Amino acid sequence: MAVDNHQIAADVLPLVGGAENVTIATNCMTRLRLTLKDNSKADLEGLKKVKGVLGAQFSGSQLQVIIGQNVPKVLAEFVAISGVKQGAAVDENLDDAPKEKLTPKGVFNAILDYLSGSMTQLIPLVMAAGLFRTFAVVLGPQVFGVLSDTDPTYTFFNTTLYEAGFYFLPIFLGYACAKKMGASPMLGLLTGAILIAPSVVSAAGEGANISVYGFQIAAADYSQTVLPVMLTIPVLYVVEKFMKKHVPDVLSTLFSPFFTMIVVVPIMFIVLAPLGNLLGQGIAAVLFGLQNLGGVFTILAMMVLGAFWQLFVVAGMHMPVIMLAQVQILQVGSDPFLFVATNCAMTAVWGCVIGSFFRIRNKHEKGMCAGYIVSALLGGVTEPALFGTVLRFRRTMLGMIIGGAAGAAVSALLGVTLYVGAMATNFLVFLGYLQGGMQNTICAIIGMAVACVVSAVVVYFTGYSKEELAAMDEE
Repeated sequence: MAVDNHQIAADVLPLVGGAENVTIATNCMTRLRLTLKDNSKADLEGLKKVKGVLGAQFSGSQLQVIIGQNVPKVLAEFVAISGVKQGAAVDENLDDAPKEKLTPKGVFNAILDYLSGSMTQLIPLVMAAGLFRTFAVVLGPQVFGVLSDTDPTYTFFNTTLYEAGFYFLPIFLGYACAKKMGASPMLGLLTGAILIAPSVVSAAGEGANISVYGFQIAAADYSQTVLPVMLTIPVLYVVEKFMKKHVPDVLSTLFSPFFTMIVVVPIMFIVLAPLGNLLGQGIAAVLFGLQNLGGVFTILAMMVLGAFWQLFVVAGMHMPVIMLAQVQILQVGSDPFLFVATNCAMTAVWGCVIGSFFRIRNKHEKGMCAGYIVSALLGGVTEPALFGTVLRFRRTMLGMIIGGAAGAAVSALLGVTLYVGAMATNFLVFLGYLQGGMQNTICAIIGMAVACVVSAVVVYFTGYSKEELAAMDEE
């Protein structure tokens, strides 16, 4: 029997307090996500009994109604019936609605909900782009050697298709964040596009400045970064909301977007976008300062890198650190510090998805984890695993942190050194250690294996709550 999406929406609406109680309606891959004015009006048990609904729960302050793969159609019907604009606020006069107390836990949950809700939308994109490169690596000289690294087909999959997904990440993420926040998705796209406009990227490559309303700002390449646009979209939401309220209706369509971006762009370029680089420079100074002290301080610095490196990369704070490390490896020809630790961070991500694969029972989610594993181990692309697992199911992040730190500590104690010339990011990563001899290579493999295994074990036992597993089973 065909699913009646209209009936599901009609049955759900009164059980969430009616249209007047819904502030924002959106969806992720399988869930109808509703922000309510009064959460107490939601009948969770009643929602679970609706035909076509697989479950219902609150995540932070958001109500999630588990529907399945047909959730976009249910959302469309829900919007049509209720009059709630998709991804946008309705009547926000909350004077009669109970206010939630502003607590550190509530703020933390809201931030995590924003991060995960935005990045989850990108899973199909990062999966596809990641597997493009995996396909090239498998057929290329790194694995089977069917294609040379100069073959146009290899270049097309390894570079063109892969970069189409990850180079333009700020644009895609701008859309996802805006949709999540309730801002205009098109302005979200524009925000991301401004960050990687050709003139900005060109100036960054030349080490030049860009002029923002007369202020000279050091240009930076924000391609493949997430922190600048994720920090900017909440500002965009507030400014756009103000403009829509105060610009006369007859002029709003034309001038609200213009005035919004006029305000947001300098805030983004002068304050928010450089924040990642400033944090990265501070982190680099601390880490290399600890390395120079030697002994236990070097081990501590490597543990920090192993634990948090992937988060630095996602936030776009890694480039200042990498630049210092590259100077060292080019001058000396080897690196016993940064890249040794970051390789452990990489294999810890492998462990996260391996642990998830064995822990999750849902066939759909298990299949996605298998795809992440293939992409990481063969293609050397960890972004699908990061976005699809670590940043989506935040409890799994603990496995990545503990595993990466443990592997880096073991590598430091064993004196592992990486050599210039072989910087693979897939299962061939061990090639970068061969110049140091077999003992160095074996010690490197031990360190990375510790990171992977510890991460997998931690994720298996602590990465998912009973409620999350039950919700996935219902899906």
